[in-house]
Amino acid sequence: MPNLQFYKDKRVFLTGHTGFKGAWLTQILVGAGAKVTGYSLAPNTNPNLYEICNLNSKMHRSIIGDVRDFDNLKNAIEESQPEIVFHLAAQPLVRESYNSPRETYETNVMGTVNLLECIRTMKNPPTSVLNVTTDKVYLNREWAWGYREDEMLDGFDPYSNSKSCSELATHSYINSFFESTNIAVSTARAGNVIGGGDFSKDRIVPDCVNAAKNGDSIIVRNPYSTRPYQHVLEPLFAYMMIAERQYQDKTLAGYYNVGPDDCDCVTTGELVDIFCKTWENVKWIEEKQLNAPHEANFLKLDCTKLKTTFNWKPEWNIQQAITKTCEWSKIYFGEGDISEEMNRQIRVFMEE
Repeated sequence: MPNLQFYKDKRVFLTGHTGFKGAWLTQILVGAGAKVTGYSLAPNTNPNLYEICNLNSKMHRSIIGDVRDFDNLKNAIEESQPEIVFHLAAQPLVRESYNSPRETYETNVMGTVNLLECIRTMKNPPTSVLNVTTDKVYLNREWAWGYREDEMLDGFDPYSNSKSCSELATHSYINSFFESTNIAVSTARAGNVIGGGDFSKDRIVPDCVNAAKNGDSIIVRNPYSTRPYQHVLEPLFAYMMIAERQYQDKTLAGYYNVGPDDCDCVTTGELVDIFCKTWENVKWIEEKQLNAPHEANFLKLDCTKLKTTFNWKPEWNIQQAITKTCEWSKIYFGEGDISEEMNRQIRVFMEE
């Protein structure tokens, strides 16, 4: 676990703060007393977690901007003078990347390059930088064991490949510009995240929640694909831990997988089964799609490096992750206090 007291009064620059993971991370950081400046496009779903939690009024500053706009990004980060940077802004959907490959590469590759270039040219650069990528950066050979950080990077689809390129650009900036400085830079490759407040299209758990609410059957397009599903708090606390520890000791900077234990790497069908039993009175059916874009069938991560370096381990298993997601969703549909529910789940996660 990170030490939340470490983040009190720290100046944090967070790209992608209006997204699902970004909003949860903002909630944690604000609760820890950090001075958070967010830089992101406007929320792309309605409803969205960022507005539900009224995070705009809680954080130090929220800037609506595009990471592809170098000048705007540079002005924003110069004004915030961050000590810590989390880079989450991205086009995050595999299937959308087939529809908009150019935009995906521009956002995920040049957005990363723009941020790194801003940091490189700052007079007072941040001490700790974390670029969040994905488990899909690896050349997926569909083998049964988890990928390690030294495996080849070569994502198949435009989203995955753009994240591979983001990793390589980060590696180049580290080697070329940051190695001889006090700037610690890491990348974190997280598995598929689930949790309350994800309203994105084309994601299995939001599809489950919407179908259950409406009394419909859940449509599952690929129930036999295996993914490293984990609750959103798992990678977020890992990101904060990495950023904190490399801030204190630059030698800990590196490339880290963040995923569940093997027993919680389940098929999509198994995930939906757990959801149906947890929510109750909901069923699912398989929808076979002809000429569907390629998606990996089997993907796992080996997180030994993160575990041995930081004495880290996953906290919530897949059943707990689904349970927390259902609890959040039922409170939301019941018009309960979502911000308090998020804080409650954060407290429970840390206590456990």
